Amino acid sequence: MSSTAAAPSGAASSPKPANPTSRVVLASLIGTTIEFYDFYVYATAAALVFPKLFFPTGNDTIALISSFAVFGAAMIARPIGALVFGHLGDRRGRKTTLIWSLLTMGIATFIIGLLPTYENIGITAAVLLLVLRLTQGFALGGEWSGAALVATENAPKGKRAWFGTFPQVGAPIGFIIANGLFLIINLALPHESGDRTLMSDAFLSWGWRIPFLFSAVMVVIGLWVRMRLVESESFTRVKKEGKVKKLPLGEVLRKNWWELILGTFAMLATYVLFYLMTAFTLTYGTKAADVDSAAKAAEKAGKAFDPSTFYPGLGFGYNDFVLMMIIGVLFFGAFTLLSGPIADRIGRRKTLVWVTVAITVFGLLFQVFLMPQTDPKFTGALAQGFLVIGFTLMGITFGPMGAFLPELYPTETRYTGSAIAYNISSILGAALAPIIAVWLWAKGDGNPVWVGVYLSISAVLTLVALLLSPETMDVDLDEVGEEEVEAEADPAPLV
Repeated sequence: MSSTAAAPSGAASSPKPANPTSRVVLASLIGTTIEFYDFYVYATAAALVFPKLFFPTGNDTIALISSFAVFGAAMIARPIGALVFGHLGDRRGRKTTLIWSLLTMGIATFIIGLLPTYENIGITAAVLLLVLRLTQGFALGGEWSGAALVATENAPKGKRAWFGTFPQVGAPIGFIIANGLFLIINLALPHESGDRTLMSDAFLSWGWRIPFLFSAVMVVIGLWVRMRLVESESFTRVKKEGKVKKLPLGEVLRKNWWELILGTFAMLATYVLFYLMTAFTLTYGTKAADVDSAAKAAEKAGKAFDPSTFYPGLGFGYNDFVLMMIIGVLFFGAFTLLSGPIADRIGRRKTLVWVTVAITVFGLLFQVFLMPQTDPKFTGALAQGFLVIGFTLMGITFGPMGAFLPELYPTETRYTGSAIAYNISSILGAALAPIIAVWLWAKGDGNPVWVGVYLSISAVLTLVALLLSPETMDVDLDEVGEEEVEAEADPAPLV
C-alpha cells in the first residue's frame, strides 16, 4: 500500500518534479514573509507614528484607539479578499491567485509610504490611510490560504504539517525585517535630544516612510519566485477530471459549514495572542511608567499633558523594547518550525489542544509579568520572559494551522474554505484584539490583568472548537469529501 501511494511522486507524468522541494518552500515562505512584513510595518507605525500624524485628536488614548481601529479595519476586508481570491484559487489555480494577492499588497503598502498627513490635507489623510489599509487586508485575505496550499499539496507523505509551517514562519521573519528596519532607521537618524533610545523628530517626520517604500523591492523578488511555480498535482487532477466548481463558496456553505465554524474558532486564540504580542505589547512596553515621566516627555516635546488621560506602561525606550521583542520573535520562528514535526508525529489536534491550554494559563499571568517592579532590571527580566513565553506559544499554535485548516476541505473548495475560516477569525480575533486590549488597559488604570483574562477567554473558546474537531493527520488530501460524494451518488437501497 505504501509503495503504491509513493509511486506517483516519482512518475514522469506527475507535475510534482516541476515543483522541487526547495522551490515549494521558497515560494510559500517568501510570499508570506513579504505580506507579513507589509502588515507589521503598518502595525508598528500604527502604534508609534500614525496616532500623531493621522489622528491628532489631543487625547492620546483616543488617537491610539483610532489608529488601532484603522489597523483592525483591514481584518474586515480580509474575508472579502478570501472570497474573491478563494474563488479564483479554486477556479483558476493557486499560482495566478498568489501572484495577484502579492502584487495588490505591495502596491497598497508602497502608496502608504507616499501619503500626505493630517497636517497637509486634514481628515482626508486618515480616509486615504483607511482605504489603503482595507486594500492590504483584502490582499492578505487571499495570500495565506494559497501559500498554505502550495506547501501542503506539494508536501511528501507524512510531512504536510512540517511543510505547512513554512508559510507560517513568514510571520516571524516579516516581523524581524520590518521592526529591524524601523530600528536601524531610527538609530541612523539624528536625535535632537541626544537620546537614541527615543524616536527622533526626523523619524516622525519622514523616516517612517522608508519601510513602506522598501516593500516594492521585496515584492519584485517575491513575484519572480512565484512566477516559476506550476500548479500542484491535487489541483491539476481536479481540473483534468472536470471537478472544478463554478461557485466554490456555495459548495463550502452547503457541505462544509461545520468545518467553517470549527476552523474559525480554532484560530481565535492564535489571532488574539498574535496581535497582543505585537501591536499591544509594543504600545504597553514603550508607554511611560509614571505620570512624572510622561509629563517630562511631553514638556520636552513641547506638548500639553493631561494627567487625567494618562495610564502607565513599562516605560522602556523604543529601541530597547523592539530589541526585546525581536529576541522573543526568534523563539516564535524556531517553535513555528518545530511544531510541524511534532504535529506530524502526534497529530495536529493533540498539539493544538495542549498549546491552547498553555495559552489559557499564560493569559492569567499577565499581571505577574507585566506590572512594573521597584528594580528596573527585574522589570526588564520579567518583560523579556513574557515576550519569550508568549512568542513561543505563538509559534506552537500558529505552525500546525498551515496544515490543519486546509485538511478540513476537499481540493475543489480547499482554497475558499480555509481562506474564509482563517480570515473570519481575523475579525473576531485580530481586528478587535488591539482595540479591546487598549480599552481594558485604560479601564484598569494601567493594570494589564484584564487584557490577559480576555486572552484566556478566547483560548477557552478555541479549546472547545478543537475538542469538537477531527484529527486530520492521516487524511488523504485527494480523498477529503469523497465519502460524501459516493454517498450522494450511491444511495442506500430501500430494501
